[in-house]
Amino acid sequence: MALVVQKYGGSSVSDVDAMRRVARRIVATRQAGNTVVVVVSAMGDTTDELLDQAAALTTDAPAREMDILLSAGERISMALLAMAVTELGVPAQAYTGAQAGVLTDSKYGKASIVGVLPERVARSIQTGAVAIVAGFQGINEVEDTTTLGRGGSDTTAVALAAALNADVCEIYTDVDGLFTADPRIVPTAKRIESLSSEETLELAAHGAKILHLRAVEYARRFGVPLHVRSSFSDKTGTWIYDGRREGAFVPSVVAAQLDDVVAADTDSAPNAPSAASPEAAGEAAGAAPASSSDPAGLDDGPSASVVDTAHRNAIAARAQARPRPTAKEDHVEAPVISGIAHDRSQDKITLVGVPDVPGAAARIFAIVAGTDANIDMIVQDVSAEGTGLTNISFTCPDGDSATAREALEAAREELGFRSLHFNPDIGILSLVGAGMRSNPGVSARLFGSLSEAGVNIHMISTSEIRISVVVDDAVLDEAVRAVHSAFGLDAQAAEAVVYGGTGR
Repeated sequence: MALVVQKYGGSSVSDVDAMRRVARRIVATRQAGNTVVVVVSAMGDTTDELLDQAAALTTDAPAREMDILLSAGERISMALLAMAVTELGVPAQAYTGAQAGVLTDSKYGKASIVGVLPERVARSIQTGAVAIVAGFQGINEVEDTTTLGRGGSDTTAVALAAALNADVCEIYTDVDGLFTADPRIVPTAKRIESLSSEETLELAAHGAKILHLRAVEYARRFGVPLHVRSSFSDKTGTWIYDGRREGAFVPSVVAAQLDDVVAADTDSAPNAPSAASPEAAGEAAGAAPASSSDPAGLDDGPSASVVDTAHRNAIAARAQARPRPTAKEDHVEAPVISGIAHDRSQDKITLVGVPDVPGAAARIFAIVAGTDANIDMIVQDVSAEGTGLTNISFTCPDGDSATAREALEAAREELGFRSLHFNPDIGILSLVGAGMRSNPGVSARLFGSLSEAGVNIHMISTSEIRISVVVDDAVLDEAVRAVHSAFGLDAQAAEAVVYGGTGR
């Protein structure tokens, strides 16, 4: 038996029929002997409709009231889905983010989770019920409702999975997993069976929209296995798991108390996770007992569920069963590349004639930081001989570029640069794969394929497992196809999918 957290996006619960389909999947998971916690997004376009209504009333809505308004969509979903599951003969209880113990800071509209105390959720599943939690929301220190911003429901699901020490967090959307490229651009893109969290973070940061960065980072930090699947099919999907756990995401001062809460209901809870002591849980899983350096029992999670060793091993085996390069004299022939991401949401800003002196870049980017603009790639040219001047280029999201440009232009005299050039017509292509660490020649193959396709490169940025290039937006699709083919990522047959998700 496993403890499974399932997250369903807005497209998966878009109407009553979709609700019924999701309810049947939840009940099937429950009837298979699993304990189930569900996190759900708002139905379809509910959030957009709420935003439109607010915009019709005011152009300057208070952030606190907007969070109260936008949290309503998920509350509707959780209540309706609980009714649908109960109608199928399985008890279900709905909880808001606050009732589920999702604690956040006070940054309205983009709050961060600072802790999870899922006491009521734990009580619910101990009675054999399915707990259904509204995603995308929590409660701050003054007991105001907050929303988590983009990807908030994914983040809610992963944080709950960590706090409950769940065996897996299943992210259900309208696609069959993560693919080697956007199938709308590369029809022969194939589904990726498994990825490390490191590779997933790079893909998510550079255009793959299936998972949000915060959710992947929580999963990586707390060792939560992720399984990205479609709610419209029974296909395998994509596993994301590093094969380790650091402990549950819950304030340590309350973890032991929550153990007591869960343990109190154990004897009368059929099909619920065991609430044995941390020592007993460790012995049952074949693990070492918790030591006195871990007085709160965090290594076993607040519900102290006994890990099904066979189930955990199966997850780890799937996640790690990815092909590795065969031993060849020419290692360039078999690099391990996970996939290609692309991003059209960035603009390029270039400051021409910047004084090439210590502290110049620090002053420039301090001003940009003051506008809350996020920066991705930065390139500084070599100083022109005898001039003492250089050029500095960077990319930032198109939603941030206007304020960044205004701030830099206002500080031109202070910074001493000659002119500012702005280019909104760029695209970023990112090649991601842990295998490039040990396979020389990846860069040469990437740049060679772009050259053969007639694609000019404006900027380059690298990490151990990623190479990103800035190209003209007009040739980005052709660049993606060329690189995808050059690295042998094409599938034998195209799969009918829609890339990207519509749910939070």
